[in-house]
Amino acid sequence: MVGEGGKEAVKQYIADLRKKIHYHNYRYYVLDEPEISDAEYDRLFKELEEFESKYPELVTPDSPTQRVGAKPLEAFGTYKHSIPLLSLNSVSDEGEVRDFDERVRKFLGEAGGAAAIEYVVEPKIDGLAMELIYKNGVLSVGSTRGDGETGEEITQNLRTIKTIPLRIFSDAASASGVPLSLLEVRGEVFIPVGKFKDLNTALGEKGARMFANPRNAAAGSVRQLDPRVTASRPLDFFAYGVGRAEGKEFSTQWEVLAYLRRIGFKISPLIRRFETIQDAIRYHEEVKEKRDELDYEIDGIVVKVNSIEQQERLGAISRSPRWALAYKFPARVEFTRVKNIVVQVGRTGALTPVAVLEPVPIGGATIHRATLHNEDELRRKDVRIGDTVVVERAGDVIPEVVSVIKSKRTGTEKEFKMPDRCPVCGAEVIKEGPIRRCIGVSCEAQLKERIKHFASLRALDIEGLGEKVIEQLVDRKMVSDAVDLFFLTKSDLLRLERMGGKSAQNILDALEKSKHTTLSRLIHAMGIRHVGDHTASLLADNFRDLESLRNASYDDLVCIPEVGPEVARSILLFFEQGSTKELLDKQERAGVSYEKRGVGVAEEAVREVLEGKTFVFTGRISMPREEARGIVERLGGKVASSVSKRTDYVVAGEEAGSKWDTAVRLGVRIIDEEMFMRLIKEK
Repeated sequence: MVGEGGKEAVKQYIADLRKKIHYHNYRYYVLDEPEISDAEYDRLFKELEEFESKYPELVTPDSPTQRVGAKPLEAFGTYKHSIPLLSLNSVSDEGEVRDFDERVRKFLGEAGGAAAIEYVVEPKIDGLAMELIYKNGVLSVGSTRGDGETGEEITQNLRTIKTIPLRIFSDAASASGVPLSLLEVRGEVFIPVGKFKDLNTALGEKGARMFANPRNAAAGSVRQLDPRVTASRPLDFFAYGVGRAEGKEFSTQWEVLAYLRRIGFKISPLIRRFETIQDAIRYHEEVKEKRDELDYEIDGIVVKVNSIEQQERLGAISRSPRWALAYKFPARVEFTRVKNIVVQVGRTGALTPVAVLEPVPIGGATIHRATLHNEDELRRKDVRIGDTVVVERAGDVIPEVVSVIKSKRTGTEKEFKMPDRCPVCGAEVIKEGPIRRCIGVSCEAQLKERIKHFASLRALDIEGLGEKVIEQLVDRKMVSDAVDLFFLTKSDLLRLERMGGKSAQNILDALEKSKHTTLSRLIHAMGIRHVGDHTASLLADNFRDLESLRNASYDDLVCIPEVGPEVARSILLFFEQGSTKELLDKQERAGVSYEKRGVGVAEEAVREVLEGKTFVFTGRISMPREEARGIVERLGGKVASSVSKRTDYVVAGEEAGSKWDTAVRLGVRIIDEEMFMRLIKEK
């Protein structure tokens, strides 16, 4: 039996042993510069295992022996990101990159290039974005990007990736040298090309299904319910940014990357810093040339404004930052033959011609179909059944037919004529510009998609109403429009396959909850063509209720910033339909209600209150964070991601985080959501 003094010595020895193994893992997996032999590493690891076996009470979550060991899960949980993981605006033309630079300078008031704007350029890894949460230096939570607001919590799988530290190093450059109490690290999980080929070879030898490309392999690997399967896959990780960092402030993106490297993360060796956008454009060409020599897939570069202060001033629009963009490489192309042309009917009734192809591999994926966009494009390109065509994956993702190799025609090719009747419901088809559109209000093809949209996260967010349930409701003629959902009974739902009493009640509860919403969410849920959640928020800010919006004129609509002629005409057309009035009446009978904010961007008294003010949001508030940001920005204010002496208001919702503490320390005014709403309505 070891005495207390002896046990403390053992505890310290085990801690030193773990520290040594963490260091050698970093040398081997991150730096690729091992300092000891594999045999010596194995000896250290075995010694740690023996000690932990003898003293199980001394095992810690960050021990190298604990990378794999959790039991398989039945399902993944969700994780709400404290700061949204924004998507990037993508461009593929040099002129668009120069336009981006011009917009940045104009927004910052630096037209003509008088002030220096540095850019950091990073490779755009073709992997999966992840967030890692470290508490006091130890990995606590790992999650996928998801929709940017909420991801899947896959901590036990991310723990198996050797280039993700279980415990981060102390920052020798800091005053204390102690890890931060909270650090959110963003990065990309991927599988190196060479190891991907080895993985597919091994799967093939076992007779198992092989992966189409490294990205699919990485996605399939990190979402395994059994972490032992994930651990068997050659996953890697590059860090590229941070979210919250309690006790640490950064002045530049370059400083963020240097910090991440210091505390043990793997950073892409292709990252560069440039003083002009021209240098960034040149580097794009340089990286494109060496793209096929790299051991990981990239589909472009990411250009970021280096200064964090400038990033905060620039902010974001919709769900993309103004201070960064993805400069994509040209899509990969291949040749194949068109076997047939079919028509798909989308959520808004748009008829899209689609080429059914002889299967062809492009960029690691086997392509069977490719979009022809619309009737005008079909005619312009003169695509016929039997043609040999050039196919590309636009943005390396969406396959499309680029052109026809007319020299290969034999005379047996057949022209395709777009139908005058909907191929799904048989209703009349009208032509609006280049688009043919089904006007059938009960078209099943539209109905399923309309209901999916109506129930989606950024619309009415009806939990439990999944795709399989919606398909059954439509197929069994239990609903004829989205509002019919509110008239379903428990007995109705119990008629569905694999539907138990508890699940049925959960759906009914979610439906009841969704009846009480915001005007912007309700507008978005209606599925008006060209009206996404951002435009819906704009409309909600300018019209007090649905009746005001319904009675709006063309001039009323186009005078709103970001609402152009096409969007205005689409809104007018939607409300002109008799079926829309029936839907609104039914909605009222169902008891759907919404908050009537009626902010109105033209209210000068409100603008005077917010003009030039900086807001920071923390915790959970009832409206989407981007909606709140949009209101502030349209009323002349700014939204920052962190609290500083320049912050005017901190809006604190439920479960407010460290920003509250920072605001208290700096003496920044803290208000709740109710006060925020009063402030933006003040006259």
